[in-house]
Amino acid sequence: MSDTKRVVELVEPFAGRPGELIQALHRVQSELGYVPSGSKQSVAEIVGVPPAEVHGVLTFYHFFRTEAPGQHTIRLCLGTACHVRGADRVLQALMDELKVGIGGTTEDGVFTLEGVRCLGACGLAPVMMVDEEVHGRLDPGKARSVVRDHRTARG
Repeated sequence: MSDTKRVVELVEPFAGRPGELIQALHRVQSELGYVPSGSKQSVAEIVGVPPAEVHGVLTFYHFFRTEAPGQHTIRLCLGTACHVRGADRVLQALMDELKVGIGGTTEDGVFTLEGVRCLGACGLAPVMMVDEEVHGRLDPGKARSVVRDHRTARG
C-alpha cells in the first residue's frame, strides 16, 4: 500500500473534524514515522481545513517530520553541560561526516541527525545516542568514529 493511501486510511477517522488536525497528524506519524509532505492536500480535504493550515502545523511543531527518518537516529545533546564541553564542535563534525544538518537524513537513508536538549547523561558530556546506544565524552574524532563504526556494522 502506498504511503498516500495509508495516510488517507489513518486520517479517515478524523473526517470533518478540523479541531483534531494535530491528532490526525500524530496518528500518521506514529504509524509511518513521518507525515509525507505529498499528503498535505489529502489530509486537508479529509479533516476539513485549508492545505496551508496542514503545512503550518507540520512546520511549526518541531516533532513532525515530513521526510522518512533514517534507519538509525543520532541524537546529540545540545544542553548546557554538553555545550560547555564542546557539543558545537561535535555537531559540526557530525554534520560534515553525514553531509546533513540537524533534522536531516543522509542521502542513503541510513542516519537521521537530531539535536536534543538533554539525554540525562550530563556526566558523560558531550554525549549522543545512536538509536538506544549512549556514546559519551565525545570529541569530533570520536563522534566520526562512532558513525563510521555503525556504517561498517551495517555491512
